[in-house]
Amino acid sequence: MTREPTAAQRRLIEAADPVTGRLRGGTQAQLAALVKRGLAFRHPRPPHDHFLTPAGHRAGEAVPEAVKPPAPPSTGVFAARVGGEDEPPPTGPARLREVRSAWEGLLELRRMTNPDGSVDRPCGWERAHLVRAAALALEAAGHRPAGGDEEGYRVRATPQPEAVAVHTPDPETLRACAATLERAGWQAGEYTEPRTRARYLLASPRRA
Repeated sequence: MTREPTAAQRRLIEAADPVTGRLRGGTQAQLAALVKRGLAFRHPRPPHDHFLTPAGHRAGEAVPEAVKPPAPPSTGVFAARVGGEDEPPPTGPARLREVRSAWEGLLELRRMTNPDGSVDRPCGWERAHLVRAAALALEAAGHRPAGGDEEGYRVRATPQPEAVAVHTPDPETLRACAATLERAGWQAGEYTEPRTRARYLLASPRRA
């Protein structure tokens, strides 16, 4: 059985960038220990930063609440907008910069973690965070998430493995979202909800 990360290792994992997995801080011995356990890797190019592997991301999600450090009132951590009434309006140049930076970071993560260095196919982090990954691809392409009375996309988890549902009342927007996800390396198809007859997308990360 694989040993659980130590408290110090958990703190490092929790402090990592949520999109790229870049580790912040930590001693060389601590970083080397994470690499040895397969939870992180050292980038071969200068400045030789350390990044979480897919196993490291999963370990971070599995950290018990009791050992997580309390979050400050405003952490400034980027979060993809999945579409919902409680989300703030996705407007303003600052948000555009955040989304662009997060998308560029995700492409870099693909390059570093996909075995063939491909950036046109989702990586392990995206498969472990399906809803956030699909929402980021949509927002980075300029689609608007739903919020309050505003129409837009809503990305939701599904019972199917490695699949998310994308809902929007406008058929043209639905087709545009499908095209965006396909360009981002996802497979997307339209389906009809049996009870409401509403059309929606079912999207999965492409493997090849």
